[in-house]
Amino acid sequence: MSTLLGATDARLGATEFREIGGIVHDVAGIRLPPGKESLVRSRLAKRLRARGVATYAAYLELVRDARGDEAAEMVDALTTNKTDFFREPAHFDFLRERVLPSLGTGSLRVWSAGCATGEEPLTIAMVLREALPDLARRDVRVLATDLSRRALARATAGRYGDAAMEAVPSVLRRAYFTRDGVGWTAGPALRSLVTYAPLNLMREWPMRGPFQVIFCRNVMIYFDRATQQRLVRRFHDLLAPGGYLFVGHAESLSGVQHGFRYVQPAVYAK
Repeated sequence: MSTLLGATDARLGATEFREIGGIVHDVAGIRLPPGKESLVRSRLAKRLRARGVATYAAYLELVRDARGDEAAEMVDALTTNKTDFFREPAHFDFLRERVLPSLGTGSLRVWSAGCATGEEPLTIAMVLREALPDLARRDVRVLATDLSRRALARATAGRYGDAAMEAVPSVLRRAYFTRDGVGWTAGPALRSLVTYAPLNLMREWPMRGPFQVIFCRNVMIYFDRATQQRLVRRFHDLLAPGGYLFVGHAESLSGVQHGFRYVQPAVYAK
């Protein structure tokens, strides 16, 4: 009698790894280069147990037969959702000191593309609250999107443990979060600015823009050059003239054709 106790030890052959990589690229544009086999095994073990199969070949049969539903679950399991409050803080200094003063007093739209568990859009919201004394009289919104519905559910809940909150200055913690016995919850001053929505960057974008600021940080490192090229062009089209694109410090637009002007490391202007 076979059991699923050994699902985490299921052998991932080269053929199965290539097929998983092809599906992930087709669905989400993400590359799974050789050397990522152990990551795939560890992250998909739970899906094998959930679907009651003991081999990757059997699991891939389910993926093929599930009309895209299990492919989406597989991609969700394989995506990385690492983020922090005030990650790469120079970006938020630049947003506060250079970008916001240059945008006037009209409506303001900011997009956090690949928001993961929500720390980035909430950091943006804190910067906006602190830097814009007239915010209550302006039309200001932050759109936060992510491919992973699992991560987006956590972002929408807006609850964070003590370790995650260490990067938030105590004065901002007291102003914008409430404390309970097990952690911190984002308060209405932040949540009223942020709208969360699922979005696959490789598919149709329902929003029309324009945005004055787009954050897409530490996302494109998982894409091949052709996918990066298409994505950067789409960002350019959706930004207002004079708008800004922030990418991760591990990323660069060098080698990608685009219409942006380089401003400083990982910051570009239209």
